[in-house]
Amino acid sequence: MGISTISANLSVSSASSAYAPAAAPARQDKLALTPQQQAQIDKLKASDTQVRQHEQAHLAAAGGLASSGPTYTYQRGPNGVNYAVGGEVNIDTSAGGTPQETIARAQRIQAAALAPADPSGQDRSVAARAGQMERDARVALQQAYTVEAKPGPAIDVTA
Repeated sequence: MGISTISANLSVSSASSAYAPAAAPARQDKLALTPQQQAQIDKLKASDTQVRQHEQAHLAAAGGLASSGPTYTYQRGPNGVNYAVGGEVNIDTSAGGTPQETIARAQRIQAAALAPADPSGQDRSVAARAGQMERDARVALQQAYTVEAKPGPAIDVTA
């Protein structure tokens, strides 16, 4: 689970409940599984739920910046069912057209990256980069205000 930047896309990894584990092959006899296999299945089910919830949190917070729904990495359990063990949501991390737009986008990116209850190291890294993007935009905005506020050359109006 984590977030990674791909070109101008942010990949937010974790969980979404939009997808349930793939259906098991026709009739599965639970008694045919060893206790170790059942423990592995239980662990995979828990991971699947956590990953999907994590990715859904990223997606919900990203709003219009999300360029795709969640994609998942799967592991097949001993029962033949695929369980999500990783995922990501692509988010547009490009700057806005103005410093004000960039500030708003950076704040949305940070919110999306830190939306899950358990942000990964990758999620925190994306949030930090978005924070730097916001600070840079604030500096540019302040510089623009400073240039506008400087008085121009004195003009002799008595001539």
